[in-house]
Amino acid sequence: MTTTFNLSCEIDTTDASVPLDIAVLVDGEPIFDHWHVDGVIKLSHDIPEDDAEHELCFVMQNKQAAHTTVDESVKITSDSRIIIRNLAFDEIPLGQIMVEKSTYTHDFNGTGNSITESFYGEMGCNGTVSLRFTTPIYLWLLENM
Repeated sequence: MTTTFNLSCEIDTTDASVPLDIAVLVDGEPIFDHWHVDGVIKLSHDIPEDDAEHELCFVMQNKQAAHTTVDESVKITSDSRIIIRNLAFDEIPLGQIMVEKSTYTHDFNGTGNSITESFYGEMGCNGTVSLRFTTPIYLWLLENM
């Protein structure tokens, strides 16, 4: 009998009129793919406890320059972003673990070099948020909390 743990989160947007896409992958396999996030999506997915290393990825696509508005001093006045919140494993919120352990890789929607930086809950550029973890999940949580 294979045991599992539950991955859950909410995916939202700052502008429901802009067709930003989100895909969620575990170990490179899609578990969720949604075109045009236009409101809160509650994601729940069971992942096998197989005593291995894994990678959870959130991939945002279809952001265009027109989805960001700037004023005459080049300050952003409005921006379409994807929000990832309440990420939890078996209803245990990851909170600060997500900030400390995840990375956000993007290239400023093709206008700059690719960079990898910390992730603080919002994706403002096409790119990938990656979180590596191991199972059994409770051991990983204990080691990282």
